[in-house]
Amino acid sequence: MRHISVCFLAGALTACAGLPADGQDRSGFADAGKAIPSLVVEIRYAGSENFTGRPIAGYDAPVCLLTSDAVAALARVQVKFSEFGLGLKVFDCYRPARAVADFAVWAGDPADQKRKADYYPNVDKSRLFELGYIAERSGHSRGSTLDVTLVDVRSGEELDMGGPYDLFDTRSWPREPEVAPQARANRMLLQDVMIANGFRPLKEEWWHFTLNQEPYPDTYFDFAVR
Repeated sequence: MRHISVCFLAGALTACAGLPADGQDRSGFADAGKAIPSLVVEIRYAGSENFTGRPIAGYDAPVCLLTSDAVAALARVQVKFSEFGLGLKVFDCYRPARAVADFAVWAGDPADQKRKADYYPNVDKSRLFELGYIAERSGHSRGSTLDVTLVDVRSGEELDMGGPYDLFDTRSWPREPEVAPQARANRMLLQDVMIANGFRPLKEEWWHFTLNQEPYPDTYFDFAVR
């Protein structure tokens, strides 16, 4: 799920009370794209191809930042998939707390529904909090959670997962029975290898994984991605 904390000061986004502000120690983080050269990096929130249709606050560059522990585990996953001619593509990694607050700004504007057909066609935007698609905090802000899919190394094409990334729908559940068998198999392959290398999945999103032994389980960072 997308976990969101809402903070305002005179109408502007701020760091939340109890959440750290920018300027935190980033020494425990690494650029996964540099550490794993074969990793495909497509950070959706740094651009307009996402459910808001615009860049999100705190994403100053399309970079996959993760804790060093998560990067090391992800590298092992990439090696395993390379045995099958497959590789990983990441859509989101570390997410600043200010980005989480920006999601809430978007969610609070009922008039802004320009990407509804692509990302939440069957859900009324006013019910996104109620249905759990948006909540108060994001594990991504702790630095060891990422959103990922599989690609064919030779063609560069994404494998069929039975539904697009960030679709607010039960079709995104990894074990959704209405998804075609091959897409379900692709989801299970991704999940099995991620689990075997120390990540845990989320039952509502086929793309979402968190490192089991995350080094900052209680810290929500807010430095910008750059």
